[in-house]
Amino acid sequence: MRITFPYMGYYSPVFSNLFRKLGHDVVPPPKPSKRTLDLGTKYAPEFACLPLKILLGTYIETLEMGADAIVSSGGVGPCRAGYYTRLQEKILRSLGYDFTMYTVEPPKGHMMQLLKTLRAFVRVPVTKLFDAIVTTCLKLWYIDEIERLCHKIRPLEVKKGTSTRLMEQAVAEIDKAESYGDVRDVGRAFIKKFNEVEVEDRDPLKVGIIGEIYVVLEPSANFEVIENLNKMGVYAHRSIFLTDWVKENAFLDALRIQPEKEIRSQAKPYLNHAVGGHGENTIGETVRYAKSGYDGVIQLVPFTCIPEIVARSILPRVSRDLGIPVMSLILDEQTGLAGVLTRLEAFVDLLARRRMQSGELPA
Repeated sequence: MRITFPYMGYYSPVFSNLFRKLGHDVVPPPKPSKRTLDLGTKYAPEFACLPLKILLGTYIETLEMGADAIVSSGGVGPCRAGYYTRLQEKILRSLGYDFTMYTVEPPKGHMMQLLKTLRAFVRVPVTKLFDAIVTTCLKLWYIDEIERLCHKIRPLEVKKGTSTRLMEQAVAEIDKAESYGDVRDVGRAFIKKFNEVEVEDRDPLKVGIIGEIYVVLEPSANFEVIENLNKMGVYAHRSIFLTDWVKENAFLDALRIQPEKEIRSQAKPYLNHAVGGHGENTIGETVRYAKSGYDGVIQLVPFTCIPEIVARSILPRVSRDLGIPVMSLILDEQTGLAGVLTRLEAFVDLLARRRMQSGELPA
């Protein structure tokens, strides 16, 4: 098979390497572009959310590049994302594409289906499979740790662009590492390099980033919101990282452990039942950011995303009760970079004025 998969930021090279180790040719998905979104928008239902359109456009591009199998994730609960691979498959087949769609469901409620899917496209012995999975998990973990450092250091770096260059170098070197030990050595070396970056001695504004998982994780879907905030001198803390999601949904859920119990308890005074996706997390993380002394929160909302729309209707109350400004940034094919930057700049100005009025030194 010639496998492709959804593009997702710095993680994409790691997944390409994983599928090669599982015995397949790989058609790496290109970074989503205007053409990607135009294709997805043209063939998707009008009121489908932004992630569906971006992924549909990505699949069209990669099928045109010669892919004959697509591997994507499913979902459990009321969020429509759990049905998106079926809808995308029907649309793509109606356009005349011949391929196989593999949907990797989370273990909770789908363990047998997950094992059946894995057996279908794993073409290597169990020992090689284990090595590939362990090495991939370590690569993802180091990418997340290094990206956390990048987000923390980039607003304060003396020589602008240093953190971004280090991040890109780290991903390239981690991708090339073949063994567990090599990945560990490369990861540790780049963590050391980040900790040696010269930074300014100041306390930056702190903003929490919450919302639907794909638009939070994929920079091209959110107009590089974290990097743009960093360039404004703001520390932006992302509430979701891929390794956290995998740990919670692939391991702890399988063991019937509730990993998100604490964050749900934070949301409970405002939202006391599941609404799908990351709706509860959006509320709970906002409460957590407020209690942790953050200056503000930005919610990333794909247009028509039901869980985030529910959360967005509750956030004004959370904001009033806890005294933390919240801005909801709605994203669809009509959203433009200029508008996003204008809103970010206005929000940062608001936060800076609030901090000064509170008697603290300006960031």
